[in-house]
Amino acid sequence: HPIVGSCLALMHQQPFRRWRLADLAKEAGASKSVVAERFAQLLGEGPLTYLARWRLQLAARLLQTTRKTIMQVASAVGYESEAAFNRAFKREFALPPARYRNSFAK
Repeated sequence: HPIVGSCLALMHQQPFRRWRLADLAKEAGASKSVVAERFAQLLGEGPLTYLARWRLQLAARLLQTTRKTIMQVASAVGYESEAAFNRAFKREFALPPARYRNSFAK
C-alpha cells in the first residue's frame, strides 16, 4: 500500500526522529485517520506502536553487534532518556538492555 509503504520507509530511514502521526501523514500525503486506519488494516497496529517496536528491534541488534553504551544505543534509536529506554526494552524483551547484551556475550 503506497501510504503505509511511504510511512514505513520514513520510519526505517529515520527511526531516531521524533515522529508524530501528523508528521507521517503529511509526508505520506494523507490524513492522520487514513494513515492510522491503513496501518491497523495491514499491520494490525498503529504507526507509532509499530515505530516503538521497530526501534527496540534495532536497539536489540545494536546491543548484540556493537560495543556502544546503553545510552548511545538508546539515543541512536530515538530515546532521550536511558530510563525510558530501559523500561521499554524490558517490556519488549523481558530483560533490561544490559542483561540482554550479556546473554549474547556468553
